[in-house]
Amino acid sequence: MRRGRDWRPQLRAAGLALPLVAFVGVTFVAPLATMFSRSVYDAVVADALPETLALLEGWDGESVPGEDVFAAAARELMEAQEERVIGRVAGRVNRVQGGMRSIVAVTGRRLAAVPDGSWRETFTGIDPAWAEASTWHAVRTAGERFTSRHYLAAVDLRRLPDGSVARQEEDRRIYLRLFARTFLVSLSITGLCLLFGYPLAHFIAHAPPRRAGLLLALVLVPFWTSLLVRTTSWIVLLQGQGVINDILVALRLVSDDGRLALIYNMTGTFVAMTHVLLPFMVLPLYSVMRGIPRSHMDAAASLGAGPAQGFLRVYWPQTLPGVGAGSLLVFILAIGYYITPALVGGSTGQLISNMVAYHMQTSLNWGLASALGAIILACVIGLYLLYERLAGTEGVRVA
Repeated sequence: MRRGRDWRPQLRAAGLALPLVAFVGVTFVAPLATMFSRSVYDAVVADALPETLALLEGWDGESVPGEDVFAAAARELMEAQEERVIGRVAGRVNRVQGGMRSIVAVTGRRLAAVPDGSWRETFTGIDPAWAEASTWHAVRTAGERFTSRHYLAAVDLRRLPDGSVARQEEDRRIYLRLFARTFLVSLSITGLCLLFGYPLAHFIAHAPPRRAGLLLALVLVPFWTSLLVRTTSWIVLLQGQGVINDILVALRLVSDDGRLALIYNMTGTFVAMTHVLLPFMVLPLYSVMRGIPRSHMDAAASLGAGPAQGFLRVYWPQTLPGVGAGSLLVFILAIGYYITPALVGGSTGQLISNMVAYHMQTSLNWGLASALGAIILACVIGLYLLYERLAGTEGVRVA
């Protein structure tokens, strides 16, 4: 008689992996899902002003709405004032049209003290902006539960009252510029880390074992030091009265009045971030270089290749997996850095991650922050998939 399959080993393995799966779900999957949902879903205004928004669906969008819309808005704004959510409603409408925060908040406070009458006159008496169609467009747009306005704002676009999409005003086009700066800075830092890390990894990989262990420990020292400590140390070194400027003045390379501006600009961002991310380039390169036999270069020399030709045609191609892995790791980490640019970058050294932190902590515009984060995540995933494709194609071609 054939016995059934024994599932106990699989169940035992699944039970051992369950805590890890739960941990990843709580700390990684759930936050990502929350971020994506906040970027397209916002029900604050829709929950506070349902009747007003229902009446605005039949509004022509050109003239001032009728008395029924004003009456519904009065009732719901007074309820929002009593439930203490008027500030959240005002903030959501203000994100669509600047200046609406105070208008909505003041209107909600004053409506309770106004006797019943013509609600249109009451609203316009509190603030003339209620007599403008653009104000009601802002209310209707802010009342959309599912919206793309956060993603449009993240790429410096906006939706007009007629439904078309247009660019933001000149003074509000900041995010595309920050995205471009972030990718340019990340690419430049990746290049600097490769420029400094490649010879360092080569030196460690071909050093005697005892010396290689010491050098590798020195490379790992930054991992044992707080990121905040390393960043503030660079502030001490790079500031106008800092160590580096003092040395330059002592060597008479610069005058005391002409000290270099090395901090609170892009220079400080490049220096500090390169130092922080350099180990992430060195370690992948070292792991690959360590497995390359020295006899390969000797064989290239015996076949008539010079040092440069032997390096380019023999050694460099074998290190490409380490170059690709290190570059991808450094680039992805550089995109998401915000502590270092915030401390040493100043206004000209800020990256898109600093704007995400600003909207999360200061402006509390979590929808826009989530949209910015989702765009960064999509770019990182796209870059990784491109790397995988190119690496696979290269592997097939070499094979």
